[in-house]
Amino acid sequence: MDHATPLEKALHAARALVLADLVAGEVADADVVTLVEDSVVHRRWWVEQWPEGVDYLAGLIAQDVQDALLEKYGRWPLCPVCAHGDPHALDVEPELGPDPHWVCGKAGVKVASVGALGGVFGR
Repeated sequence: MDHATPLEKALHAARALVLADLVAGEVADADVVTLVEDSVVHRRWWVEQWPEGVDYLAGLIAQDVQDALLEKYGRWPLCPVCAHGDPHALDVEPELGPDPHWVCGKAGVKVASVGALGGVFGR
């Protein structure tokens, strides 16, 4: 019998999507997974304060992890679309909305939904 609340289910689903993208980019080591867990804890509190934001969890957790990685390790995920020029990270759009996806701001293209980078990186 499943006793998880809708909030816990949404948090677990968002966590799984971000972890899938980290695995696809081969950056899911223990320190990075800890960044995901820290974001989940923070976003649990956030969505308890604003329950209508539950549909935004995946994008917010992806952005939290991306920001934390930038501070500690560098840009993630690197854009697979632009072959020339300086390496740059993909962005999450919408910044606050449902159905978050990774986009290349330079090329103006949607690369993949959050959780689906494995299809882009071939993993």
